[in-house]
Amino acid sequence: MPKAGGETGSGHNRYVICGTMFLCYMLVYFHRLCPAVIALDMQEAFKASGTLLGVLGSAYFYPYALMQLPVGLLADSWGPRKTVASSLLLACAGSIVMGMSPNIGLAVFGRILVGFGVSTIFVCNFKLLAEWFTPREFLMMAGIFMAAGGVGVLSASAPLAWISNLLGWRMTLESVGVITLLMSALVYLLVRDRPEDAGFSSLHPSGDNGNRMGLWQGMRVVVTAPRFWPLAVYTFTAIGTFFSLAGLWGGPYLMHVYGMSKPEAGAVLSMSAVSLIAGSPFLSLLSNGVGRKPVLIGCSCLLVLVFGLLTLHPQNLPVPMLYLLFFSFSLAGGTTGQITATVAKELFPSRIAGTSVGALNLFPFLGAAIFQVVMGAILSGGGGSGAGYTLAGYQRVFLLSAVNALISFFSACFLAETLPPRTKKIGTVS
Repeated sequence: MPKAGGETGSGHNRYVICGTMFLCYMLVYFHRLCPAVIALDMQEAFKASGTLLGVLGSAYFYPYALMQLPVGLLADSWGPRKTVASSLLLACAGSIVMGMSPNIGLAVFGRILVGFGVSTIFVCNFKLLAEWFTPREFLMMAGIFMAAGGVGVLSASAPLAWISNLLGWRMTLESVGVITLLMSALVYLLVRDRPEDAGFSSLHPSGDNGNRMGLWQGMRVVVTAPRFWPLAVYTFTAIGTFFSLAGLWGGPYLMHVYGMSKPEAGAVLSMSAVSLIAGSPFLSLLSNGVGRKPVLIGCSCLLVLVFGLLTLHPQNLPVPMLYLLFFSFSLAGGTTGQITATVAKELFPSRIAGTSVGALNLFPFLGAAIFQVVMGAILSGGGGSGAGYTLAGYQRVFLLSAVNALISFFSACFLAETLPPRTKKIGTVS
């Protein structure tokens, strides 16, 4: 007889599973954003141009984006446990390859492996949350999950700068590879795909698991729905721009324009972590109160304000203002992932929620992959070199970011509101 699910039965198990996956998500953000701190060290080691450095940074995002649809299928068929444990082995190998690479070509290959390796965690975690938590509990756990990513951002900023100064960037990346290997083992040992796998009864006994659409059928439903595309454009521009600046070009900007040391720049970049840790649960609760659409519109307005200010005044801002601006664009661009994923699920039937979330999750990473390279080309074309790009180059980067923010605003205005009247629940992934 399966034991009863819920807090009294599966409570301990599900929080152990959640904690393990949240640690994995911390690792995802560390891998994603660490080039912002060690970018100039790598550029000097490889004698690379800004465009090539942009290619190195973006090499993570292309495989990550391409894997989002297959990950939905793997999570449904093979299960999150095996999917994540296996993929983290690729991330381990990629991080070690980057640390040992003698040239930028091999470093790019390692970065691609890392992108493939960590691409499974977001969708698989949402699958696990839906299996182990009731719809009423789901939203708060999703917010905490995103906040865990903020801890990963924090570790990829000031602490990474200190460690890389102590050990060197190569040994730092190799050590991260070993930690990733340990996380793979923990996932395999501790995570279970469903309460039934641990001897508990399902929380969703009346679900529609027996009435699934095939992957391509579900994909066709998603991409042919006009209501999907404003959301896709929003994530491509708003979140893609955040990843590009917080994940690569924010650090060089602070070091080149403001003459900051690597630890000083890392401290400003750590505002991304603070915003994720504090902002993700807050925006989740706010979107359940006033609606998804108003929150996303407000975030776009904040992005327009921040990037407009940086375009007009890219230099000579007080350091406390830099902290505030980096916190603000990180809050508006980096902490909305759980809201957009929720909207993607609520726009479509629950039986294709995994496909809709996976399809949407392709766009922010595709945006990051494109914008990192474009920004690198803008900086290289504006004169200067990796030792010091020009102020005008960074100003054009912020102008591009402001245009992206405007596009995200208009996209948010066309979003369909998915918060049901007088309810605080969100849909579940089936």
